[in-house]
Amino acid sequence: MHQSAYRIALPLLLSACTASALAAETIDLRMSWWGGNSRHQVTLNALEAFHQQNPDINVKAEYTGWDGHTSRLTTQLAGGTEPDVMQTNWNWLTLFSKDGNGFYDLNKVKDEIGLDQFTAKDLQPVTVKGKLNGIPVAMTARIFYYNDQTWKKAGLSYPQNWDQLMQAGKTFETKLGKQYYPVAPESLGVLALLNSYMVQKYNIPAINEQSKKFSYSDAQWVEFFQLYKTLIDNHVIPDMKYYASFGKGNIYEMKPWIEGEWGGVYMWNTAVTKYSDNLKPPAKLELGGYPMLPGATDAGLFMKPSMMLSIGKTTQHPQAAAKLINFLLNSKEGVTLLGLERGVPLSKSGVETLKASGVINDNDPSVAGIKLALSLPAKVGVSPYLEDPQLVQEFDSALQSIDYGKKTVAEAAADFKRQSERILKRAMR
Repeated sequence: MHQSAYRIALPLLLSACTASALAAETIDLRMSWWGGNSRHQVTLNALEAFHQQNPDINVKAEYTGWDGHTSRLTTQLAGGTEPDVMQTNWNWLTLFSKDGNGFYDLNKVKDEIGLDQFTAKDLQPVTVKGKLNGIPVAMTARIFYYNDQTWKKAGLSYPQNWDQLMQAGKTFETKLGKQYYPVAPESLGVLALLNSYMVQKYNIPAINEQSKKFSYSDAQWVEFFQLYKTLIDNHVIPDMKYYASFGKGNIYEMKPWIEGEWGGVYMWNTAVTKYSDNLKPPAKLELGGYPMLPGATDAGLFMKPSMMLSIGKTTQHPQAAAKLINFLLNSKEGVTLLGLERGVPLSKSGVETLKASGVINDNDPSVAGIKLALSLPAKVGVSPYLEDPQLVQEFDSALQSIDYGKKTVAEAAADFKRQSERILKRAMR
């Protein structure tokens, strides 16, 4: 071969070698999450930006709505086919990772994932037996939001304590009509509200994780369900029978919510937008105060990580997966693209980025809500087992048995205690 031909062939050979080496080094990751269209879009944009910065890492997106997401992930985790990066729910730790080994231990990739942007307090609820099972994206709390127009019509200011909340029910009924209620929580909201009252009064958590039992005496269980009956009798919240008359579905999609007949909600601050967006203009949701009992030293807040990003324990690429999480939660570009779609970030750099650009604004109901929650005394933590699906189902049945007159409050309390202790024993073993 002519010498010049060698000179041409060699660079071609080298570039072919380089191309094949690059191809061999390409990493394919999968990431899953649930949410609505706006969350899907901003996350897809962020994944594209991540790929632009890291052309050697491809990320395949797997996203759905909430319905069916848990069962799908359950199947994947059982078969070892879960994605490399997953948006996960806090109470899933009790389902999938009782020993801390259900997800990859993020302490092993602390530098790549940017753990220094989170405090020990942030990471404590998502650590199981010393293993860090996820990075909490944001905190969320159940608090009160009220329809400004409905409350104006009722001529009331938002309640600041339990007595004012109780009295508002009868005012709504007499002044606005029988179909008007101050607050319309779904059943999990009712559970959280009753729990809040009991913590304020007795300063104990509903579930004692050490003894793996409920903390309440028989008399306290009766008091717990009697408070529900009192809220119903005082026309503060609709009963299950009334909700059922509107069919199944989300409260914010029901006509009485849209029309402003249900004057408020006890809901996660991160969910306020979907409730507010469905109100008939000019109505909007405003943050209310948090009712406290006189002398209470704890608000009994249901506050938890709104969601986490976890790495699959079967991943072949933990460093690349950690790099992706770091980009989404801590980098200026990732944080800017995701905005408040998953709540107010916990990441220190994430907060700085969004404050500097004016995205974190104290007038935003969701931002104001978490600010209020963090200012309230909340030392008595909530166990993730309180959201156990079987326990919640049992609670629903207890409320229905009271509302349909099938059981007295005392009977419903005794039956719930017996059944739910069995559920808890199975769930916590």
